[in-house]
Amino acid sequence: EVQLAESGGGLVQAGGSLRLSCVSSGFNFEDFDIGWFRQAPGKEREWVSDINISDGSTYYADSVKGRFTISADKSKNTVYLQMSSLKPEDTAVYFCAADPWPLHKYSDPATHRLLERWGQGTLVTVSS
Repeated sequence: EVQLAESGGGLVQAGGSLRLSCVSSGFNFEDFDIGWFRQAPGKEREWVSDINISDGSTYYADSVKGRFTISADKSKNTVYLQMSSLKPEDTAVYFCAADPWPLHKYSDPATHRLLERWGQGTLVTVSS
């Protein structure tokens, strides 16, 4: 059974940092691209970042570039999202996803329905 389990969300002040974790199981970690999407209240879900586990290539949305860093620990089947210089507009539920195809190819919300592997989400709230 494929499972993606996020953790690390919480309440933080603007300018602060948080690290999200996504532990995966039930599939061959190194064969996949794993990443993060987020959904703010009243808004569509958006792609944030992803990493190709095999070659380590990373990709970021413009809104988080320079502030967020994605990484992977193959020994733990875990992907991390280090978030720094957080802004109130980063407030959202953050979802981990996995796919054999690069997740940044799913930046159009209309394509999200094609993704089959999602975590349950973790809430990040950034106060001003």
